[in-house]
Amino acid sequence: MDQPIVILPDMFIQRMSDLLGPEAREFFDALHRPRMRGLRVNTLRTAPDTLVRRAPFALSPIPWAPEGFLYRHPDRPGLHPWYDAGVYYIQEPAAMAAAVLLDPQPGELVLDLAAAPGGKSTHIAARMENRGLLVANEPNPKRCRVLVQNLERLGVANALVTQEQPESLLRWAGTFDRVLLDAPCTGESMFRKDPAVAAAWNPRRILRNAERQHRMLATAAELVRPGGRLLYATCTFAPEENEQVIARFLGERQDFRLVPAELPGGAPGRPEWADGREELALCRRLWPHRVPADGHFYALLERAEDSVLAGRGRWTAAGRRPWKSTRLPARAAASILLQLPGASLPAHWELRGDTWIALPESLPRLGSLEGLRIAAKGVAWGIIRGTGFLPAHSLAMALPPGASPPSVVWPSDAPEVAAWLNGRSLPAPPNVPAGWVWVGVDGFPLGWGKISGGTLKNHYPKGLRRDLGSPASPEGTHGNDPEE
Repeated sequence: MDQPIVILPDMFIQRMSDLLGPEAREFFDALHRPRMRGLRVNTLRTAPDTLVRRAPFALSPIPWAPEGFLYRHPDRPGLHPWYDAGVYYIQEPAAMAAAVLLDPQPGELVLDLAAAPGGKSTHIAARMENRGLLVANEPNPKRCRVLVQNLERLGVANALVTQEQPESLLRWAGTFDRVLLDAPCTGESMFRKDPAVAAAWNPRRILRNAERQHRMLATAAELVRPGGRLLYATCTFAPEENEQVIARFLGERQDFRLVPAELPGGAPGRPEWADGREELALCRRLWPHRVPADGHFYALLERAEDSVLAGRGRWTAAGRRPWKSTRLPARAAASILLQLPGASLPAHWELRGDTWIALPESLPRLGSLEGLRIAAKGVAWGIIRGTGFLPAHSLAMALPPGASPPSVVWPSDAPEVAAWLNGRSLPAPPNVPAGWVWVGVDGFPLGWGKISGGTLKNHYPKGLRRDLGSPASPEGTHGNDPEE
């Protein structure tokens, strides 16, 4: 893919020249060079070293992300069927540092406050090993749908997706072990990816964004438990949206402190671009002329253990309304296990319409979800009709290897793969029994098919179908475009 021609606004050039001094020439040269492109291995599917050995394209490691790799034009891994199977996520290299710095642990409660299109959320879930609970929030309905699609494609099973303004989540004040705020910003690091971002740039937007970021950071801070951590991130270079936001926050919140955000190749924050407090140097900047990335700013904050929550003490689950789940009837369980004899049935379920949804085990720790706009919970398993079980696509993407014995798996270069992703049914392979079968590529999931009358009927979702030579549906910004 050719590099777009980048026309930098004159006022941006002047600002950055004043800020960077002699270093500005290297910075501007970097913005006119071809972008570095990255993919992040989904460790819920495979190990990074295994993918490197098997990949049909050249990969080189990203220093700050063990799961991250650079690839180069003309390779286009977004067009490979492994993309559809959720084996990796096309992601801007600097964005991969977020989950590394946040360092989520299996079993924790974690919140991604502005989660779409899902690059950082899916990375967090993989680092959590699908254990604990990830709340992925996105207020914009269109972007929220993309978020849900990406979580499903990468096999994330421990997520609750909410579609709320951040303030609406304050019912969970003091709840989360870790919170990520990937704050909406002017996106100056995206100029060479999307010239329209550069064309729309102006200093007034910087100031408006800084005020919005301050409000969002104040809300995010309330959601962190005492002793928990909060990561503030932007993909812009403007000090008003970075060091100055953090300096203002620290001036208002004595119960938070900056902790070192160490990243190979990262540069320290610039105290002189804010109020001069020395601790701002603990922030980290990834500059495009210093590392193979478009650029990011990170500030890692920790809340004091003795922090008091809004004058009411810590809000514990015991003080919330009771959480309720639906019991999976024995007949429904028998129908599922008839199709998936190796499956381990979850403990918590919800019946939405006629679809049974397996809920994350840690969901009860949040208490009642009443009044919230919920876009997705856990994994939809499917529909029970009589004694039959109609499995959902999300179940195929989330099942661990070997959980579905009847299967049809092709190598990635087989013509059947291209036909399947295009939505075509195929002749049933020999020696595979009639009924529902798990369909995969190189051992990775693509969905469900059903063998009947000698035909493998295609149940790949219509909204995901494509020709292998063309990209999947556009999926937002921040390096998640499968055309790259």
